[in-house]
Amino acid sequence: MSASFPSWRFVVDGDHSGAENMARDVAMLEAVIAGEIPPTLRLYGWSPPCLTLGRHQRDDAADADFCRRHSIDIVRRPTGGRVVLHHLELTYSVVAPLGQGPLPRPLQEAYRTLCSALVAAVRSFGIDAELTGGEVNLSLPGPRTTVPCFEAPAGGEVVVAGRKLIGSSMRARRGHILQHGAILLDWDGPLQAGAMGLADDSILRPHVTTFAEQLGVAPSGEDLEEALAAAFENSLSVEMVRVPFAESP
Repeated sequence: MSASFPSWRFVVDGDHSGAENMARDVAMLEAVIAGEIPPTLRLYGWSPPCLTLGRHQRDDAADADFCRRHSIDIVRRPTGGRVVLHHLELTYSVVAPLGQGPLPRPLQEAYRTLCSALVAAVRSFGIDAELTGGEVNLSLPGPRTTVPCFEAPAGGEVVVAGRKLIGSSMRARRGHILQHGAILLDWDGPLQAGAMGLADDSILRPHVTTFAEQLGVAPSGEDLEEALAAAFENSLSVEMVRVPFAESP
């Protein structure tokens, strides 16, 4: 394989707290920038459920009292985007250089390149996923923004019949990107709504779909992990090398 398309690390990282998951993503970004590790695809979950705020969102995008009563973590992401409750999902995280290997330098194109790999993974299950049209909104929302991420899809996102299946956000730093996002396996309406201070999930549910809704049951973690690894290999022309958890930052 040519030097322009080196091997990427593939890390299946298990479930962690919100603070630990965000710390690991940031550590992974810094390690790739420093040249200590190659580009990496990390898959992980959340225990307990966690509400993440975009980098510049106000704290009141979360209902802190509800989250406390229901043992939901609240943390701030290193990326932009809007508030997300991470629950009944698999999260992906990619760190890689721009303008080297498979990722183009323009952020819009890099975002779409990674989301296209996600589409390929979803389609391998027989689900008719696609990317939304229009410009990818990579600008940070204002600090007063409290609109949830899953209220409506933006440009370049993974949808099925116009309903969001995967919501992603990105951050660029020193010629590299961190992009991570929620792959919805199932949906807990009362928890989603309550964590964001909503009376119910009526402004959210019509705009989202899940693997369980599309297939009747969510795929096993192992099947989804392997589908993602294969899709990234084929879509990006990279070799995914699985690295044990103990070796990952």
